[in-house]
Amino acid sequence: MKTYQYEDWHSADIIAGLRKKGTTLAAVSRAAGLSSSTLSNALSRPWPKGELLIAEALGLVPAQIWPSRYYDHRGAEIRKVLRK
Repeated sequence: MKTYQYEDWHSADIIAGLRKKGTTLAAVSRAAGLSSSTLSNALSRPWPKGELLIAEALGLVPAQIWPSRYYDHRGAEIRKVLRK
């Protein structure tokens, strides 16, 4: 049985990526109607809505930034449910 290992982006790389796009984590958070520090939660723990907001700001999909949150050890996709 083949096992897959995925490396998530480091939080500093995410923040740097946002800066390269001309924005900040706080600005993305405020633009979504959230408190300026709310999106930082997605950097340290799974939160599909927050992950999506960050990924969209980077022009990516969340699974590209946090593959370990979206694929299991066999490489199968883990389904996420977004609540509104």
